[in-house]
Amino acid sequence: MTAVIEVQNLTKRYKDKRALDNVSLTLEAGAIYGLLGRNGAGKTTLMSILTAQNFASSGDVRVFGEQPYENARVLDRICFVRESQKYPDDAYPRHAFKAASLFFRNWNQELADDLIEQFQLPMKQTIKKMSRGQLSAVGVIIGLASRAELTFFDEPYLGLDAVARQIFYDRLLEDYAEHPRTIILSSHLIDEVSNLIEKVIVIDNGRILLEEDTDAVRDRAVTVVGDAAKVDAWATGREVLHRESLGRVASVTVLGHVSAAERAEISVSGLDLAPVSLQQLIVRLTQKAESATKDAAVKEGAR
Repeated sequence: MTAVIEVQNLTKRYKDKRALDNVSLTLEAGAIYGLLGRNGAGKTTLMSILTAQNFASSGDVRVFGEQPYENARVLDRICFVRESQKYPDDAYPRHAFKAASLFFRNWNQELADDLIEQFQLPMKQTIKKMSRGQLSAVGVIIGLASRAELTFFDEPYLGLDAVARQIFYDRLLEDYAEHPRTIILSSHLIDEVSNLIEKVIVIDNGRILLEEDTDAVRDRAVTVVGDAAKVDAWATGREVLHRESLGRVASVTVLGHVSAAERAEISVSGLDLAPVSLQQLIVRLTQKAESATKDAAVKEGAR
C-alpha cells in the first residue's frame, strides 16, 4: 500500500524533556489508525509536527512524500481537529463551517447539515458561549465533513456525552466505508475506539511501544488463571506482563502467541485461559516499559 506518512528518527525536545524520542513509523493510505497512550505520552506533539503546527528537534517527516511545513500541496489535504481548537469570540458555528468549506476541497455540506441535526448543535449561539460538548461537536463535524485525505482527531470528542460519542463513531465508520481515507484517532479511551481502528500505534514517554494491525495485537497476549504453582510453572520462560494473586489462585498475563496445542494442555491441567482486551494489553505494555525505564535509571544512577 501507499505510504501517507513516513517518520524517521523523530525527536522533539522541550528544554530538558524529550516529548518524542527517536520515533520512526509508517502510516499507509486508506486505514483508521488508533494513536493510543496516556495523557502526556507524546500523541499531540507527534500530530502537531505531522501537520506542520510544531517543529521537530531532529529527524525527518514526510507526508504524501513531502515535508509538510509551509507546503500548501500537503496541508490542503490534511484536517487536524483538536480539543483545544480556538475560534474568534464573535464566531458562530456557520462561520467555522463556511471557512472549512472554502479550505477543504472534499467538503460535503449535506453531511455537515446532517451532523448538525444529529448533534443538536445550537446554530444561533456563538461558539464562545457553547458548552464543552457543543464545542467538541463543532470539531467533529468539521473533521468528518471535510473528507480530507488525511484526518487527525486529537481527542476532540472527549467533551461529548456517551450518546454523542457513539453517534460520532457510527458516522465515522459509515462515511469512511463510502469515502475511504486515512484517519488517525488519538485517544486514551481505548475500549471505546478498539472496534473502530484497523491499526494500532502505542506511544509512551515519547517512544513507540507498538505498531501493528489491531487483529494481530489482540492475539499477542493471554491471561492464565488457576492454581498459583501451576500458573507459575506454565509461565516460566515466557514474557510476563503482569501477575497478581489471591491466596492460592494466581493470574498471569503473558506476551506471545499461544498455540492450539498449548491451549489444550492448559485446559487439561485445570487452568483457565482468558483473552486480553486491547486496553488491558496496552496498559500492561505501558507499565512494563515504565518499569524498565525506572530500572535503567536506577542502574545508571548507581554507576
